[in-house]
Amino acid sequence: MAIDDLPPLREVIARHGLSARKALGQNFLLDLNLTSKIARAAGDLTGMDVLEVGPGPGGLTRGLLASGARRVLAIEKDPRCLPALEEIAATYPGRLEVVCGDALDVDPLAHLTPPVAIVANLPYNVGTELLVRWLTPRVWPPFWTSLTLMFQREVAERIVAPPGSKTYGRLAVLAQWRTDARIVLSLPPSAFTPPPKVSSAVVRLDALPEPRFEAAPKTLERVVAAAFNQRRKMLRAALRGVAPDIEDRLAEAGLSPTDRAEQVPLEGFCALARALDATR
Repeated sequence: MAIDDLPPLREVIARHGLSARKALGQNFLLDLNLTSKIARAAGDLTGMDVLEVGPGPGGLTRGLLASGARRVLAIEKDPRCLPALEEIAATYPGRLEVVCGDALDVDPLAHLTPPVAIVANLPYNVGTELLVRWLTPRVWPPFWTSLTLMFQREVAERIVAPPGSKTYGRLAVLAQWRTDARIVLSLPPSAFTPPPKVSSAVVRLDALPEPRFEAAPKTLERVVAAAFNQRRKMLRAALRGVAPDIEDRLAEAGLSPTDRAEQVPLEGFCALARALDATR
């Protein structure tokens, strides 16, 4: 599928010698049909700036620009990819800015104008850390309106997991407290070069104007982390280090001390966070 006048991605990779590097978590998505489908899954990008992390040779970048994104800020750690991205920038004058650096260290806010969407085929080795950062800013609503992100299928399922499931955990609570999260696309290993050992999925998370239930973010994060760090233990044991009178606080929140973390719904964790803060 031709979405612009640039050559196919396989040709771009061959010309620039862009073999994927495992140390950088690289798996290139070369099918422009799929990259365009991911861009469409992000919704109407007209009039929006888009933050993309790990563009590689620029397949998704091209899909975002062709779909009408106002501007794309692409943060790429691998300097080998810069010439390929510069070719895209020349085809879309004034609409693509490339920053060479580690997304964990780069502050994108100086380069972006709201409204902002984040769309990325995240490198596997930093995907979860970036997601948690984007879900836990100092103020809410955040600088972004939506996240459309590709993860390993296992991680995607953890983000949308319901209480009581084996995949329900810290990621599910943090994501579902402040966003509407859903899996919008699944991809087999064969879609990538080189093929990873696992399937992948794209998750879209839309920021809510305010969290679903009242709770202090730091308290909620601390309680959830403690509960799921020892998820096989009952709450009274897993949370013993959080408060000396944890059983009383659990009762206030309407939770049983013999429950385990995976049985506690989002509303229950928020109620417990409020009960803990009320005693301070």
